[in-house]
Amino acid sequence: MLNSLRSKGFSNKIVNAFSVVDRKEFVEGELKNFAYRDRPLPIGENATISQPFTIAFMLDLLELDDSLKVLEIGSGCGYVLALLDEIIEESELYGVELNSDLVKKAKKYLSGKKIKVINKNGYKGLKEYSPFDRILVSAAYPEEPTHLFSQLKKDGIIVSPVKHSIIKYKKVDDEIVKESHYGFSFVPMR
Repeated sequence: MLNSLRSKGFSNKIVNAFSVVDRKEFVEGELKNFAYRDRPLPIGENATISQPFTIAFMLDLLELDDSLKVLEIGSGCGYVLALLDEIIEESELYGVELNSDLVKKAKKYLSGKKIKVINKNGYKGLKEYSPFDRILVSAAYPEEPTHLFSQLKKDGIIVSPVKHSIIKYKKVDDEIVKESHYGFSFVPMR
């Protein structure tokens, strides 16, 4: 898995996070045998842990550096939050997840880390903790999530699946600059 990510040109910071955060710890039972394959895996409750390439691609689009306040919508079992925690020094991380069983798993996996995982419907974001430097969405919106733009700081970035694309939105002054990448599949946002 790590060699594959390196060969695709991802930064050392991103590849290193995948080497430190063991994907095997975030899946259960027989699925542990498939943890290092580049494919999505079920984590229960009709949710999946995305394939490593897709996660790395989205993390790369976020233009991560130090001292960022980040929200992940649809944080599932907490795997991506753990990667973000490894990549960003002095991070302030928030995850919002609708399913209470997945929130319990995430809190178990992330114990000892300063990551706030909130059990609620994140469709509309997490306005009470905004604004954020970065927002990562890990489920597909049926249409562009323009309602999240107001929760973003100046020069902030949202990376979100929309239908079958991953779209990067960057707030430059008061304008949103959009960059689309087609050909991805995510569980739908609920």
